[in-house]
Amino acid sequence: MEQLNTKQKVVIMLAIVSAMFFAAVNQTIVGTALPRIVADLGGVEYFNWVYTIFMLASSISGILVGKLSDIYGRKVFLLTGITIFLVGSFLCGWSNSIIQLIIFRALQGLGGGMIISTAHASVGDLFSPRERGKWQGFLASGFGLASVSGPTLGGFIVDSFNWNWVFWVFLPFGVISFVLIFWLLPQMAPKEKEPIDFLGSGTLTIVLISMLLTFSWGGVRYDWLSLEITALVVITFLSFLIFIKVERTVKSPVVPLDLFKNKVFTVSNMASFFTSAGMFGVMMYVPFFLQGVMGLSATASGFVIMPKMISMVISSTICGMIISRFGKYKMITLIGVFAIASGMLSISLMNAESSLVGIICSLIIMGLGMGAAFPVFTLIVQNAVEHKVLGVATSTAQLARHLGATVGVSIVGIVMNARLMQGFSSENVTELLVEIQDHNGEIEQQIAKLKDPQTLVDPKSVSEIQTSLPSELHELYGSIIIELRVILGYSISGALLTGTFVVFCGFIITLFLKETQLRTTIKQTPSKNTKETGTADPNL
Repeated sequence: MEQLNTKQKVVIMLAIVSAMFFAAVNQTIVGTALPRIVADLGGVEYFNWVYTIFMLASSISGILVGKLSDIYGRKVFLLTGITIFLVGSFLCGWSNSIIQLIIFRALQGLGGGMIISTAHASVGDLFSPRERGKWQGFLASGFGLASVSGPTLGGFIVDSFNWNWVFWVFLPFGVISFVLIFWLLPQMAPKEKEPIDFLGSGTLTIVLISMLLTFSWGGVRYDWLSLEITALVVITFLSFLIFIKVERTVKSPVVPLDLFKNKVFTVSNMASFFTSAGMFGVMMYVPFFLQGVMGLSATASGFVIMPKMISMVISSTICGMIISRFGKYKMITLIGVFAIASGMLSISLMNAESSLVGIICSLIIMGLGMGAAFPVFTLIVQNAVEHKVLGVATSTAQLARHLGATVGVSIVGIVMNARLMQGFSSENVTELLVEIQDHNGEIEQQIAKLKDPQTLVDPKSVSEIQTSLPSELHELYGSIIIELRVILGYSISGALLTGTFVVFCGFIITLFLKETQLRTTIKQTPSKNTKETGTADPNL
């Protein structure tokens, strides 16, 4: 696509960003709305699956499409991904149970993985690594714009209308992005056909699913040493060994293992994995903190989160321009990851009495870090490999990020649930519940509902329970609400601290990242020296 002029490339980028915006806004809009959705559908024990199933499905489709798009071109997979995402979004709005929502979110994830993987690879087709800094920042800005509008709009919708419209309101944007991609993005001529690695794809899918179930069920549904969890660990380990053996022997592996001989490629993906695991594992619980602990409405929590997304847009744009101007990325990446960890640590130390200004400032710091770090990880990977494997390298980078997010959400969820159960069994809560039951034994079931976090994030449910109580118990009921909010805050703080530690591990790994000079043309290949040692070729 190098023969295209600058104007044509800019128009194509607008089409690609529109597709990314559609996928991203449908993902981010769920954040502030999900506590209310769960309150309506029930099934808080499956809360994290609404996120993890999306990540899992998008990881699988993204890694498969990455390889195929190197052969057949990006356009057909972008269009297919948008179509699948449209159908999944429409069906999510018709969900009558949390299980249905999870199934349809998986369909969304399949489409989302195809969109994200091919969109990032398309940037690599259009621009040289030296130019990609600002354009990857532009792509991240599109995601950031969706992140700004998504949470706020999601909160407004569930406060003012039916939550179903969270999934339907942006469907017209999906149709528009489909038309733009269809008309504007050139179709690459298919390369020489290679056999599809069905066995490798199948074993990789088994690895991801069994690992997800291990982290989701371990310590929650089953004991860590139970037969079920042990079996899942064994399946994960054996399927991973089979996957490695398959990828070493097939002609066209879905994940070429030779890529991991490249130190820059490997270290960048490891750093991205840990950073994503900590950050995404925590971000799903920030709306819970704002609504369940601080008592904000869904709309208000969306406005609180908005400055983080705005700072992300600004940061990604400025950092992308700096990288394209100077060709250096390591220091920006380090500062970005450190800022993410710092913002998370600050929020973890807050409680129901903390000021909103402090929370907003911490979220802004996180946003600045996200905008600086995440676009760069993709840029580093694309710069480290030859263009003929750009798609599979980009999708592998996305897999590392998504897999990190999937594992992170599960681990953080385990920590939160454990601390939640510990808090509910505390002496203070027990005494308050016994005292209110002594006044009227018939309301025991009503009060028991308060132990469900989904009740605390729904002001309507809290008010209804209070209305059902005799007026002389309203003061005591208020004390119980305060105590339960403290427990929820304690649980989320533990989750935040866990996530902070994981992100800091990502920072340590980033310290070992070698800085290579960004190439100035698409066809230029990394030198042998760059591949083996991660150092820059002086002839570039």
